[in-house]
Amino acid sequence: MDPSAAQAAYDRFHPLHGDSTSRRSSSAGSTPPSPSPSSEPNADAAAAAADHRLRIALSKETLLRPFYPGEPKSLSGIALRAFCLGAALAASLATIALVLLLTSSPLWRAPFFLAALSAFHFLEFWTTAAGNPTVACVDSFLLTSNGPAYAIAHSAAFLECLVVGALFPDRAWAPEPLARALLAAGLLLTAAGQAVRSLAMLHAGASFNHHIQTTRADTHALVTTGVYGFVRHPSYAAFFYWGLGTQLVLGNVVCFAGYAAVLWLFFSRRIRIEEEKLVEFFHEDYVNYRKRVGTWIPFIQ
Repeated sequence: MDPSAAQAAYDRFHPLHGDSTSRRSSSAGSTPPSPSPSSEPNADAAAAAADHRLRIALSKETLLRPFYPGEPKSLSGIALRAFCLGAALAASLATIALVLLLTSSPLWRAPFFLAALSAFHFLEFWTTAAGNPTVACVDSFLLTSNGPAYAIAHSAAFLECLVVGALFPDRAWAPEPLARALLAAGLLLTAAGQAVRSLAMLHAGASFNHHIQTTRADTHALVTTGVYGFVRHPSYAAFFYWGLGTQLVLGNVVCFAGYAAVLWLFFSRRIRIEEEKLVEFFHEDYVNYRKRVGTWIPFIQ
């Protein structure tokens, strides 16, 4: 093949190498061509696009950070707690059924308490997530955010039920048929207390929060309809009677008195502090609402 024809074929399939004339010109020391005028704007556009992509990435990182493990809204933490509460509820219900079917022991009451607690803590998160999702977080389960006194109270209730049930299986609060009436009242208070509390949280929506608010948010409204039209602070009253109901079911004499005293002191103080802020937020509207609707907790006006 002719050398010039071979070179032309090579240049045709490898255009980056240029023609023989350009190579000879380059070897002769000619200066390379100056960049086109459009190269600088293209470079600026590429830099701006890269900066934009970086900003988007950083923004996503900031938005998603609270959902990472160990963070307040950790998805893995929420999933783990929900799974454990569901497993505890299922195991408790199965234990209740087995004890009632196979024995005449009153010890079915202990797993009942665990079932009630499991349902309560799961529903605390669920109702928060459904009614006010912007504040829903790991602490919304209320498993550890209530402090050690909360855990001590429930542990004492379990212990009293187990010890008294094991040592005095035939002991009852009162002679029949009053004992059965007290048990039925306890079951009713527990179920009704849970239902009213969950309903109140859902009805309040964005205005409900597990923590007393010191500043009024844009979404904060005075809720006076639904269950709030009959009970002031219905979630507090519901938990007060829920707690007493669980102790009636457990047959706990000491913890019934203890729960009544501790819950009354806690809610009387919390209501007083919270209502100072509510009057500050809503002025005469809340004052008139407070005069019209009671708390349904004894001696708390």
